[in-house]
Parts: sequence; C-alpha cells; structure tokens
Amino acid sequence: MAQDKQLTAEQIAEVRSDFDFFDRDKDGSIDMQEFIELLTVLSPKTKASHVQDGFSLIDTNNDGAIDFEEFLEWWKEGWWEY
Repeated sequence: MAQDKQLTAEQIAEVRSDFDFFDRDKDGSIDMQEFIELLTVLSPKTKASHVQDGFSLIDTNNDGAIDFEEFLEWWKEGWWEY
C-alpha cells in the first residue's frame, strides 16, 4: 500500500463528494451494492472474486458498511492499487 499522505481541505471535500455520490441511499455509508457500483465506475476491470476481499479490507470495523473515515483512508492509501 502507498504511504499515508495528508490531504488538503479541498481534496477531502472532493473525496467527500465522491463518497456522497456512491452513498446512493444517503445513510452515511457505502454498502456492498454501492461498493460494486463504485468499482464499476472507478475500476471496471476489477474481478468479481476480488470485490468481497476489497470490501472487507476497507471495512476496518467489520460492520458491513464503509463509512466516510474508512473510505477516506482507502482513498489516501491509493484505491487504484486494489
């Protein structure tokens, strides 16, 4: 994984906008279905077999959903590496 990096307020706002876009039901988290939609847009070549593994890696508190803090960490680590 990439090194942790600091984001500017503007970058965090952009990440928040992306998170909010994929949080289709506006419940404050990204569930598995929303994550699949996200990957379809951001990484269309992701193999279906990797989706659950990727979701589990991002969902660090194992509550079955990706909250903004988890999403932000994933983004900072370099989501494109998944």
